[in-house]
Amino acid sequence: MIRVVVPYAGLGGKTRLALGSSEREKVSLAMLAGVVSVALEVGRAWVVSPDKPEGSDATWIPDSGGGQGTAVAAALLEIGPGPVLVVNADLPSLATDDLLALEAATPEPGIAIAAAADGTTNALGLSATTLFAPLYGKESAARFRAHAERVGVAAVDVARPGLQNDVDTLADLVNA
Repeated sequence: MIRVVVPYAGLGGKTRLALGSSEREKVSLAMLAGVVSVALEVGRAWVVSPDKPEGSDATWIPDSGGGQGTAVAAALLEIGPGPVLVVNADLPSLATDDLLALEAATPEPGIAIAAAADGTTNALGLSATTLFAPLYGKESAARFRAHAERVGVAAVDVARPGLQNDVDTLADLVNA
């Protein structure tokens, strides 16, 4: 069974979208629901968030603050050792095949990295939860690759539109 952790910033997230707060919340919740639905098609899902997602079959892990890396690290401690996918909540075109491809690409031992166009990280495949490091942010995909090298495991890039095209990338394309 594939295990999927979905970090979600909560209703206050996605501030880069040029929408009012009500519309931004609706879009954010719709994307989360889509990602969780796809995750549940391949296995078990956990959402780590400051807000409990209503009506979700995913297990909620409260995010106590400190950013995405801290939230994911806490979730991985809670779900226990083993392989896991970490998939951002803002991937509107995510499909089951994307998660299956990410899992299949995850080296043993190692990390599979799905980067966004701007160099941030949209998803990770980890052969073990202990391989995670809180490296999110600008150019994080490169930092995850360097981290894999430092700890002596393989790192592979996974390029699939459903994993690469986060809502910010798509918004940038529309606004260009």
